[in-house]
Amino acid sequence: MASAQQHERQSLIQQLAQHNFLFRNCDPNWIAEHCPEHDLIHEKLYSNRPIYTAFRPHDSIDYLYAVISGGPVIVRSTPLDRIIALTYPGGCFGMRSLDFNYGQFCRAFPSLVESYKTTDVVKVPLEVIQALYAANGDFRTRYGLLFGLREKFQYHLLNCGAYPPQAVAALLRALIYQERSLGIQPQADGTYCFDLPVDIISHACQLNHRTVEQVLKGMTQVGLIKMGKAADASGDWIRVIDPEGMKEVYGATRDKVSWWPLK
Repeated sequence: MASAQQHERQSLIQQLAQHNFLFRNCDPNWIAEHCPEHDLIHEKLYSNRPIYTAFRPHDSIDYLYAVISGGPVIVRSTPLDRIIALTYPGGCFGMRSLDFNYGQFCRAFPSLVESYKTTDVVKVPLEVIQALYAANGDFRTRYGLLFGLREKFQYHLLNCGAYPPQAVAALLRALIYQERSLGIQPQADGTYCFDLPVDIISHACQLNHRTVEQVLKGMTQVGLIKMGKAADASGDWIRVIDPEGMKEVYGATRDKVSWWPLK
């Protein structure tokens, strides 16, 4: 039994070192040295089941969640039920609710954290994060970057106006910036791929589903994106094939996007 548990622990550490931004290229033995008394926990998160409520005053969670596969994991704000954060494989969530470092100051309005689709995560205890943070400067830099990326993601959404093409482009630009900063994308051909259902876009941009579908149709027709299912039909994939063109739409205001029929 002990051998099986040890093997699973080593496997989880290996996955973190290979597939997660915060731990990428870290020596697995170094990671193991700093968590000898604490267990890493593999957990499968299922859609529409709350994980925790973020930002509650005087309330801290016990683990950082490192996403290995699946997702995305979303944060819903209230009362507008707006999606204000998206985490895909390779990223982390939970740091703003840890009673440690910048997380001690990230207390705002309570927001629900949930998995939009089935997600595999590794739960890393707070004590381990503290030990790794104290021991390694690169780890500290990456940990700080995660906070900056959350703020910049919300900054993009603040620039999401009522003009539908700009609103959708703002979300896609936020995701492009996030995934590029994490070193997860672009793909080898320079494109960016996201499992991004219309429902998520609608809740992030505060647009109805029909309007989102029309914007995506227009973006497809002018060659900004391609849409389609994954090979196993398990995802709602959007491939951004013209990131620079998307930047122009992001900066556009009303009446400045020729392919949008409604003025």
